[in-house]
Amino acid sequence: MSAPDLEFESDVEGRIYEYVERRGSATREEVRDAVRVEQTAGAKPPRSGTESPARLSVPDLNAYIDDLLDGGPLTERDGTLYVSPDAEAETHEAADFEYVVRPADEDDRHEIARLIREVAAEGAIVVDERVADAIEESALIRLNERESRMFFVAERDAEEGERDESELLGWVHVHGFELPARDHTAELTVGVASEHRGQGIGGNLLERGMSWAADRECIKVYQSLPATNDDAFDLLEEHGWEREATRTDHYRVGDDLVDEVQMAKRLDD
Repeated sequence: MSAPDLEFESDVEGRIYEYVERRGSATREEVRDAVRVEQTAGAKPPRSGTESPARLSVPDLNAYIDDLLDGGPLTERDGTLYVSPDAEAETHEAADFEYVVRPADEDDRHEIARLIREVAAEGAIVVDERVADAIEESALIRLNERESRMFFVAERDAEEGERDESELLGWVHVHGFELPARDHTAELTVGVASEHRGQGIGGNLLERGMSWAADRECIKVYQSLPATNDDAFDLLEEHGWEREATRTDHYRVGDDLVDEVQMAKRLDD
């Protein structure tokens, strides 16, 4: 999967992006404190006799950040900087309510990890617990020259009389590494909360993830499933996925040994 266009006008812009991307979000003041520059020529050195990196002036910092925001790789909301996912929200209708499929926000991190663990605990999908661990401990979205990790979520707004918070119904995760031998592929996993299945939410999430991967020149998406998950196979095959391989007794689900079925779809057909 092709890496995002990460050409920067200066080394300082590159370091600002890397800081925000690695953390997931940051305020301008946090960036100013973390991204230091060498002292200008003629500045008086500290008593140690060595020059120490200095904070950017506020005008200089704002100029660098504004360039990154101007159609670039960062976005800003309510005074906080995030990596720009370069994707829009889409509205869909279920049987009894309307929901949106949108790029995940850094604030969704812990709720997505909770939902991944909840669905994985059913044994319906195979999700490495390290995925949930990783996104709880580091940035949710990773878009750099070595790794691409993107989440979309399905979200329903709270209705009048309900709790104020919106509700995450499901997610799709697209993960690719920029390894030469596999840079044309990405792993895709999708999950929907049990109480919201059978309403087309999983299919819309799946299509959104595949579309995002295709836009980044991914040729093939893949995932692995327990052979017992008939609903997932029906969903994937309905959207053009095919069975590529089976590994016998590869998973333990409860007290049973279950085959792993590897599913994939070509995006260049």
